[in-house]
Amino acid sequence: MRQLRAMLRHRASLVRLGTRLRDRIHAVVADFGYDRAGTYWTGPGRGWLAELDLPPVSREIVTDCLAVIDALAVTTGRLDGEVRAHAKADPRVKTLTALPGVGQFTALMMLAEIGDITRFPNARKLASWAGLTPTVRGSDLTVRHGHISKQGPAWLRWVLNQAAQTAKRSPEFAATYAVIAKRRGTKIATMAIARKLLTRAYHLLAAQAAPAPGAAAPPQTRRVTKPRASSLTRHEPASGRARSSD
Repeated sequence: MRQLRAMLRHRASLVRLGTRLRDRIHAVVADFGYDRAGTYWTGPGRGWLAELDLPPVSREIVTDCLAVIDALAVTTGRLDGEVRAHAKADPRVKTLTALPGVGQFTALMMLAEIGDITRFPNARKLASWAGLTPTVRGSDLTVRHGHISKQGPAWLRWVLNQAAQTAKRSPEFAATYAVIAKRRGTKIATMAIARKLLTRAYHLLAAQAAPAPGAAAPPQTRRVTKPRASSLTRHEPASGRARSSD
């Protein structure tokens, strides 16, 4: 599990690096007033980037970023093959991919970060461990709920946030997201959907881990307690001869 978690985090870090490079290219061309409705990264988008009239240094930045993006695509493609192999071997992945916004990579990342689901007695404990519950500050008269605690594995929160970006537009969560976003803002609403995804994932995994009805319970080992040695002198006189009665 540790090696799987390391591989998934490595792939995620490469994806995040690619995202930062794309954002850099967007920022460079926007500085000179350029933009297009379509994507920058397919054939037409690459051709559009190549034809832009940019200063030499800005052109060099765009070219270098595109070169690194292309190199990352080769590596992430290889890692995607490993992800598919692990996903095929784990039936829990198919269970989690039933959730909106959750693909094979997201499901594996959740499983690798959470570990054994049975160590959490309920979904709230899991959400608290993942850092998705609000901090609470209170006094004798007031209780205030703050932002999420952000304790626990940051990679789990990241992958759930990525899944929530898609899930918040699904029929299951769109109405809830709209209500929270109007009242608290889009960022808080997105994290609320992330927590709902984690809650549903908990119930799915807990149900899958539960023993089948009628299955024999594992034998319980009883602790054998050795009897304490009885004291033979507990009721005897401490010392000396017995006092004779007159």
